[in-house]
Amino acid sequence: MTMNQAKGLILKLNCPDQQGIVAKIASYVAGHSGNLVEFAQFSDSLGGKFFARLEIDTSSLDVEIQDFIEGFGTLGRSLRADWHFRVLPYRMRTAVLVTKTDHCLNEILWRAQMGELPVEITSIIGNRTNCMDLAKRYAIPFHHIEMDGSKRENGFHEIHSLLQQEKVELTVLARFMQILPDWFCSEYQGRLINIHHSFLPAFIGANPYRQAYERGVKLIGATCHYVTSDLDAGPIIEQEVERVQHFHSPSDLARLGRNCERNALARGIRFHVHDRTIIDGNRAIVFPD
Repeated sequence: MTMNQAKGLILKLNCPDQQGIVAKIASYVAGHSGNLVEFAQFSDSLGGKFFARLEIDTSSLDVEIQDFIEGFGTLGRSLRADWHFRVLPYRMRTAVLVTKTDHCLNEILWRAQMGELPVEITSIIGNRTNCMDLAKRYAIPFHHIEMDGSKRENGFHEIHSLLQQEKVELTVLARFMQILPDWFCSEYQGRLINIHHSFLPAFIGANPYRQAYERGVKLIGATCHYVTSDLDAGPIIEQEVERVQHFHSPSDLARLGRNCERNALARGIRFHVHDRTIIDGNRAIVFPD
């Protein structure tokens, strides 16, 4: 269940695993007349950590929402927790970076238009103009930034300036065929999502469908992940697969893979914007809806 059109809060939390966490959090919410609509939790016995995502109906709170959020600090600190509240309803300000292909961009725009994703797409940024007409059809600003050769570094600084000006909260690489510089990855850590056209960690880098064909794989896939400075190695949010037959050519694999890419990226964005992910080192804890 989602509450993005209702008044409420989402709370994400992680802390060292210990007795009584659920009872303490539930008691805090109930103590202020809040109603727990969802309480998803995961105790990592190997790592000794506790992860949780809560949706709270605040329509009957006996305090102001901001006072409720600030008051949670006492409990959060006692649990030695990291936590984050999001006030509902909301739409996450999102920029989409593209190069030539538009199937992933199409999926994002369509789902946003249908109301499936609570995002406000501030702009589409491309190092090619192939997706400009699609942006125009949706009346979304398109910025063409040249990044070939020596223009690459300056191009990333232009993108950075746009993201700052537009107060972007999430940047999606929808088949943006450029390797991001380390400084860019570092600044937007946890706010950069990429779709890679293979089932990572297999076939990292360029031409994964050709690599898959040459290896004679029986399954191909796509991986939606957070971006880090390590190429195609960030925490995985979602993956999708399709079965491959011996007679499929590299172009057939690319055709099948496009379905995987669209679905994995759409779900990955959905999980992120609904605050259903918590990054834990090299992995992402995901609470699916």
